Amino acid sequence: MKIVFDLGHPAHVHYFRNIIQYLKSKNHQVIVFARDKEVTHQLLEAYKIPYTSRGAGNTSALGKFLYMLKMDWFFFRKLRKEKVDLFVGFASPYAAQTAWLLGCKSITIDDTDQAHISHQFYKHFTTQILTPAVFDKDLGVKHERFNSFMELSYLHPKYFTPDKDIYQILGIEANTPYALIRFVSWQANHDWGHGGMSPEIKQTLVDLLSKKYRVFISAEGSLSEEFQKYKLKIPVHKMHDVLAGASLYVGEGATMASECAMLGIPAVYVNSLSSGTLRKQAEYGLLYEFGNTNGLVDFVTELIANEGLSELHTKRKETFLSEHIDPNKFLIEYIEKKVV
Repeated sequence: MKIVFDLGHPAHVHYFRNIIQYLKSKNHQVIVFARDKEVTHQLLEAYKIPYTSRGAGNTSALGKFLYMLKMDWFFFRKLRKEKVDLFVGFASPYAAQTAWLLGCKSITIDDTDQAHISHQFYKHFTTQILTPAVFDKDLGVKHERFNSFMELSYLHPKYFTPDKDIYQILGIEANTPYALIRFVSWQANHDWGHGGMSPEIKQTLVDLLSKKYRVFISAEGSLSEEFQKYKLKIPVHKMHDVLAGASLYVGEGATMASECAMLGIPAVYVNSLSSGTLRKQAEYGLLYEFGNTNGLVDFVTELIANEGLSELHTKRKETFLSEHIDPNKFLIEYIEKKVV
């Protein structure tokens, strides 16, 4: 069978790479399209997954709409003679709309319940919508939930073993405690109208964490001059090894915060945009949410003073894993059911 995947973000590579490898092992033909966003292409190359680039996209509202029309034509022109059986995308309007134009089935997976604009552009065209059970929004009769989180598709212990050489990769002595700070660019559709940390708060956090940890900063886009010396410089496919070895994460990025939660790494998420996924992880005590920076510095100060923090989060992670399914198993069965 012939299955098309559309990947619009580096996280999507991780969500689907184990599924893609499985489908190929079962002799399904897999075609991958990928947006040129951040390290998406580099990740696909690192995991040896062939792909076709669909360009870099756009950041303005009008630009995003025009890009969608352009991509619909791009996909249609590329695939109209391919006899595709199924399209799979993560909140991808292009996959859903092209499948509809070609008369194919499509599965749209999503976990960002606040991305209201995105929902409107795929839900009317896709065959099926799959989301984690904690997804807050009801997307109608096509919507089905599953009891897991997308981050477990690549961070579940069944699929992920941290690299013990991560300290060498980071250029620090073995067992040196380190913290990771993440800044986002605020250009995604679901980021509009939301915010995170001011430059002053960022500097205060760097100064605070530097007293106890080696600090590394990961950022979307450019990093201002005062933070350049903290810039994280690693092979792109080693990011999760870095997260797994960290003592603490503080950041505006929801994906990394959620990934740390799944790894049992204390994560402080600072962003006015929340989601059902993040709130559920917070309920388990795996993640700490701040809609603004009020009280943030005092909280982080108390948090890093807790000498039993790592052990506590490890126990919470184990409880969480015991109560949720392997998303890959569910999604593979669902895909094969739709294709066969």
